[in-house]
Amino acid sequence: MTEDRTALYNVVSCVHGFADNLTYQRGETADISCLDNWYNHGVVKQQIEGMLRHRTTKKITGEDLRASAVLIPLFYSQGQYHILFTERSDEVVLHKGQVCFPGGTQEPSDSNLLETALREVKEEIGLEAKDVEILGELDDMLTFVTDYVISPFVGLITRPHSPKTNGREVKRAFSVPLSFLMDEANFKQDAYAYEYEGHVIWGATARILRQFIGLLKSDGGAR
Repeated sequence: MTEDRTALYNVVSCVHGFADNLTYQRGETADISCLDNWYNHGVVKQQIEGMLRHRTTKKITGEDLRASAVLIPLFYSQGQYHILFTERSDEVVLHKGQVCFPGGTQEPSDSNLLETALREVKEEIGLEAKDVEILGELDDMLTFVTDYVISPFVGLITRPHSPKTNGREVKRAFSVPLSFLMDEANFKQDAYAYEYEGHVIWGATARILRQFIGLLKSDGGAR
């Protein structure tokens, strides 16, 4: 690895003593705390931002495909980075009970897919666009059954936030330490999934996550 990328890997994967998992049930609020001194950890932010800026994003297009977008929300808490996930409710038509990144289908009123992601994030967990710093975009991902094209954006939550799930679409939100996800021992290759404290991350969400983790670990990233 290069010196800078080695430093990034060490920061996100070699922190001891994982923080308690943060879980937010339907209708509940809970603080994402310890965001003070956030920018003391700006080197990681800069490395991720630089990695995503200097690569060509692969787009998927097609007349019969439905455009959608998600946000991969990163935040720093209790000594390490985390990724925030949502669990779909049993009331939605598709993907009942599945673990997802916050996001959804592009609406005619959305000027672009980033606006789609940020609109959905506000609707699903109450996170305002002004409290997210977008670091870049990953390659599009195609769902195998429902013909959605997902455009994933990576963003940092820049100030303390109390996620509030909307109940109708999202049952709960929870976080996973990035260091846990960076450890290959925690990835179940046969199921192509992660399991963390009873939450199973699989399907398109796992494939998007593996793309992001792969870029973090690569020497030069995918250009």
